[in-house]
Amino acid sequence: MRKNFPKNNLRSFYWPVSTILFFVFLISCGNHEPNKNIIDEDSIKASLVKVNKTLSAKEDRDIDDYIQRHEWTMLKTGTGLRYQIYKKGSGQQPKDNDKVVISFVVNLINGVECYNSKNDGLKLFELGKAEVESGLEEGIKLMHTGDKAKLIIPSHLAFGLLGDENKIPKRATLIYDVELIEIK
Repeated sequence: MRKNFPKNNLRSFYWPVSTILFFVFLISCGNHEPNKNIIDEDSIKASLVKVNKTLSAKEDRDIDDYIQRHEWTMLKTGTGLRYQIYKKGSGQQPKDNDKVVISFVVNLINGVECYNSKNDGLKLFELGKAEVESGLEEGIKLMHTGDKAKLIIPSHLAFGLLGDENKIPKRATLIYDVELIEIK
């Protein structure tokens, strides 16, 4: 058997409960303390910059050690590219929008060969179009037709954090032995 409550009893029951819930809602909305679990973007950026500087400094030391072990005399550009032109050619120097043809051998800093033009064919690309690693492009712009050079390209001027998803691993320093064969 069902008992019916008088309407006055229901109102007297719901009114205090709804009032209490309303005040709880107001109090919880007024809590403006910062959440300790929220990630501080500035501290994350600062940490990433610090890690990047540390990794870059280590890579720079590794490159210097490599050069010293091989007794090479290399120049360093502002970007960190090292280069040595060991055979002078007599041709022109390329500039942006020139198409160049190069022969090359690409090794990792540990000596593992990744690519070479004997197996992969000569490389043709246009300067200024981001068709190759920025370090390779920078090095080619320092050469003249017929020059042979050694280029040491830090990872940030090569394939960076990802590698080439084939033979070059992530964060790899590349050693190029390159000849500028032709400017088209």
